[in-house]
Amino acid sequence: MENEINSLIAALSSLWDAVRLNLRLLLSPRQLEQIGVIVLCFALAWLAARRMAPRFDDWIRSLEGRPKWQLRWLAVLRDRMRLGIFAAFAWLAAGGYAALYNFPSRRYLIVLAATIATAWFFIRVAAQLVKNRFLRQVTIWGLTIYATLYYTRFLGDATRFLNGLAVQFGDFRLSALAVLKAALVTTLLFFGARVLALGAARKISANEDISPSMRVLTVKFLQIALYSAAVFIGLKAVGFDLTGLAVLSGAIGVGLGFGLQKVVSNLVSGVIILLDKSIKPGDVISLGDTFGWIESLGARYVSVVTRDGKEYLIPNEDLITGQVVNWSHSNEFVRIDLFFGTSYHDDPHQVRKLAVEAALSVGRVLKDRPAVCHITGFGDSSVDYILRFWIRDPVEGLTNVKGNVYLALWDTFHANGISIPFPQREVKVLPGSELAMSGQSAEGMASSKSPG
Repeated sequence: MENEINSLIAALSSLWDAVRLNLRLLLSPRQLEQIGVIVLCFALAWLAARRMAPRFDDWIRSLEGRPKWQLRWLAVLRDRMRLGIFAAFAWLAAGGYAALYNFPSRRYLIVLAATIATAWFFIRVAAQLVKNRFLRQVTIWGLTIYATLYYTRFLGDATRFLNGLAVQFGDFRLSALAVLKAALVTTLLFFGARVLALGAARKISANEDISPSMRVLTVKFLQIALYSAAVFIGLKAVGFDLTGLAVLSGAIGVGLGFGLQKVVSNLVSGVIILLDKSIKPGDVISLGDTFGWIESLGARYVSVVTRDGKEYLIPNEDLITGQVVNWSHSNEFVRIDLFFGTSYHDDPHQVRKLAVEAALSVGRVLKDRPAVCHITGFGDSSVDYILRFWIRDPVEGLTNVKGNVYLALWDTFHANGISIPFPQREVKVLPGSELAMSGQSAEGMASSKSPG
């Protein structure tokens, strides 16, 4: 522990000596002159950016029909305009000093400011490739600090200082420098893994020889493998001992078993769904009162979109343990049954023939599959029928095609004199019985029968 403290003190002392030496050099007349030129370049850049920004915005708005990625990069350049203009002015000033003076020391600070500003500008532009906002900010600040230390020649002193900030666990020494290296290497590997995963996902998704469910499963396993490899390789590359993770993974497994049963159950159920191909994106399913098509398969839930635009997130476990109707599991053909009744005065042979013709007249009803109509019983007020027909696009909805067939039945029956009865009741007064009436109603009837 004493050696670590002494090393830290020595690193701090070296860093302070370097800072003090540079501060002393900055107070010389020639260095102050260069600092004044840098301040002037910054002021001119601020004024120029303030004047050019509105015109640049108007020019971007005038670019109609351009791809969104081009407009996005132009917006990025607009936001970094001040820094880019300052770097340009600083390089112009450095060129002017080089033409006037042959000594590099007379323009050293100006060149340094121009170099650092250029590095900052390109770092902030290139960091836009990182989609995650938090990771993008970490990348910007990390590379900015590194570039600044590198060009100001403080990188060695900062490295020794960070290496002195360390803790000892037996034979294992963990320093702040090792942590930063691990974070940097892991981030770069993670970014590379993400790029590879996205590229592979696009190619796998475009492969029609693989079933949709296997595409999703392959992409998920590939993402897990790449991201896991990035983490472990990054930690191993900076000297972390990963053997201790075995005990940690065992403890995590126990915690998952007790506290995250539902989550783990949904994850396992999602893998089972992908493997047995019982449900895949695009399938039309019914689960309880929910009827819709599969929009996407997630690790924890399945997204089902209904005809009215609602999106239900159904846990994977419910699809495994519950009764699910998959209208398009083995094929796209779906048979629909309609029930109706006609009067006893109508010829049932004609009714059956007209019902089949009405069903086949609807556009979505398949003509190459038989549509049939059968009598199912003799009801109290009507002869009851069942009409069966086939469609092959359940994703377009069932209620609408049923409504169209019912409307075709109505038009066909009306044109051919077929009546659809409604319940009727007959009341007979048997001989010798009396019809009892209320007193008020009887007096009203008597008064209505009295003359004048």
